[in-house]
Amino acid sequence: MPSTIARRFVVRGRVQGVGFRYRCVRAATTAGVTGWVRNRTDGSVEAHVEGSPDAVEQVLTWARTGPEHARVDSVEVGEVAPAGHRDFTVR
Repeated sequence: MPSTIARRFVVRGRVQGVGFRYRCVRAATTAGVTGWVRNRTDGSVEAHVEGSPDAVEQVLTWARTGPEHARVDSVEVGEVAPAGHRDFTVR
């Protein structure tokens, strides 16, 4: 099993204007993953996370619910290659 994996995910629902990106940074930092999160023009939020399999899964689990005022309708997850990010940022 690889020590570092990466996943790209898109979250749809009421996810912009509810602190999703800020809380995603906090969830990612707590889990110890690196990558980024950004709003998309279609109203969804996209993120790239990389780290240990358990840490990445921890962030994906959080994203399926999101912050308190969010409404997550779906989370689309894809496997991608790690990019070697050093921290987790908002783009």
